[in-house]
Amino acid sequence: MALVTTAEVCDTNPQLIVSGELRALQPIFQIYGRRQVFSGPVVTLKAFEDNVLIREFLEERGSGRVLVVDGGGSLRCAILGGNPVVQAQNNGWAGIVVNGCIRDADEINGCDIGVRALASHPMKANKKGIGEKHVPITMGGTRISDGEWLYADTDGILISRTELSV
Repeated sequence: MALVTTAEVCDTNPQLIVSGELRALQPIFQIYGRRQVFSGPVVTLKAFEDNVLIREFLEERGSGRVLVVDGGGSLRCAILGGNPVVQAQNNGWAGIVVNGCIRDADEINGCDIGVRALASHPMKANKKGIGEKHVPITMGGTRISDGEWLYADTDGILISRTELSV
């Protein structure tokens, strides 16, 4: 997709909004990382206060994908830290959206990748490897499925059932 804003996408696609094919996440996410605008096909993960599966995903080639993690909205610990974000950047992930907290915000802000999270928190997550990969999740008031497309900029985050062209 050409560089257009999420607001422009909404303005030019009212029929997709009405049909539910284009949805906006609630504006609850903070912006981290140097890449404020990013998009790509979604990979979903559900992991509550546990970061083992997140790290495993980010060790894979990203190929421009966006990892979307339903962390249950927990504000009790960070499920994403600086080292995995550096690895994600180096492995070609376009971005990471976490319905939970990050840590090492200064390190993450130095990375050329888009990261959205609820907040920054100093406490580490559990390491039990509990979670679900490639499952439909609901975060920011929006249901998100594996393979959908995510578009993020400083105005917000959109989810589309298909890749959008402008």
